Amino acid sequence: MVSLNDIRTARTRLSGVALRTPLIESHIHRNETSADARKLFLKPENLQPIGAFKLRGAYNKIASLSPEQRARGVITYSSGNHAQGVAYAARALGVKATVVMPRNAPPLKREATQALGAELVLVGPGSMERQERAEALAREHGYIVVPPYDDEQIIAGQGTMGLEILEDLPNVGTVLVPVGGGGMISGISTAIKLSNPSVKVLGAEPELAADASASLREGKITQLPAEEVTRTIADGLRTQSIGAINFEHMRRYVDGIVTVSEDEIREAMRRLAANPKTVAEPSGAVAVAAFLFHRQELPNTEINVAVVSGGNIEREMLQEIRQANESEATSSRDYASH
Repeated sequence: MVSLNDIRTARTRLSGVALRTPLIESHIHRNETSADARKLFLKPENLQPIGAFKLRGAYNKIASLSPEQRARGVITYSSGNHAQGVAYAARALGVKATVVMPRNAPPLKREATQALGAELVLVGPGSMERQERAEALAREHGYIVVPPYDDEQIIAGQGTMGLEILEDLPNVGTVLVPVGGGGMISGISTAIKLSNPSVKVLGAEPELAADASASLREGKITQLPAEEVTRTIADGLRTQSIGAINFEHMRRYVDGIVTVSEDEIREAMRRLAANPKTVAEPSGAVAVAAFLFHRQELPNTEINVAVVSGGNIEREMLQEIRQANESEATSSRDYASH
């Protein structure tokens, strides 16, 4: 299990590399008729150099390797943001990086990973397929595997977000975290529960890729078919199962998982896009969607934080979301004029 000291060590490694993202108070859950007195603060990891939180864990993992291990090169498997995190960290540390990605990964993420100097290997859509290919290449070439989530150094790196949240907002009541493979929520929940056990930590995941909630409910890791999880718009959360190490941390420290619909994800993206600092890709908006539309499933806390885990959104999708915002604003003006 990851300790608080592991997370503090990761924070030292990440100093000057990963941005210490601020908390931004948001009012997107309120309108003229709302009686919602809850406060919402956003943790905008979309502001990281790679546009997502994954840099934290990837850099911590590669920086922890011995000189001999670094010389062998690293390999990972990812649908996009972890790929960029590994490529960025490897370039910064002078390490060769190979990334196995699904062919259906957003072009923006593929191109960004390649631009950071990583060698790409493209495979089918299943998360298990890319993991198996990466592990085979590691055996063949001697690469060190940098897993996207099922690794204690990865978890410790992601946990630095939890330390920052508690330092910036000591009276926080609930923290909402997107869940894919479980690396981020493992780290954040560990940092928070070992520092202040009274704070609630909940995960949020798409209904179409709800393997984490199924796993916690059944008391064992549940794997979903690739053809099922690939239906969600949240490409960064299309994991077929959470990691074994992540599952143990989640069972100990996470208070629950909320699942959100595709329409709820899109609406959360639409509201977040109104502020350039909080533009979110679909995966980055799921925690906010849980806060907006599942109040009855959340603790009744006044001070809340939702992690906006990434903002690497395709230009066409962002344009579509912003047009929806403009249409909403026009409708409101038209209504007010009558």
